[in-house]
Amino acid sequence: MLFYKDGFQEDLVHCQKTQPPWEFLLSASRTSLQSYELSRLSHAANLRKEIGALLDQWLEENASAMLARWLMEQRERPSQALESASTGEPPLRSGHAVSDNFFADRSGSPAANRGPS
Repeated sequence: MLFYKDGFQEDLVHCQKTQPPWEFLLSASRTSLQSYELSRLSHAANLRKEIGALLDQWLEENASAMLARWLMEQRERPSQALESASTGEPPLRSGHAVSDNFFADRSGSPAANRGPS
């Protein structure tokens, strides 16, 4: 299943609950049960590989977002230093990041959700 949001394509994981085929399992021969067991173990192994790939992708996406945030903050620092030097006031920091919008529905302060500054 594909989902398009803001021009970006996102893959959604489709979760399906599977009930074992009880009639088949209760009447199956030992060979059939072994075959069923192997197919389920194979499917579980494939799911584990997909989860690993998703975690890797998630880490990469978060690292890219954090890099962009860091670059934005680095670009703001020289201009803030120049402004504070000309006015003699300490630089103001709004403490608001785009990621705060994402975490707005969670209970804690935005700064707590963002981690150490």
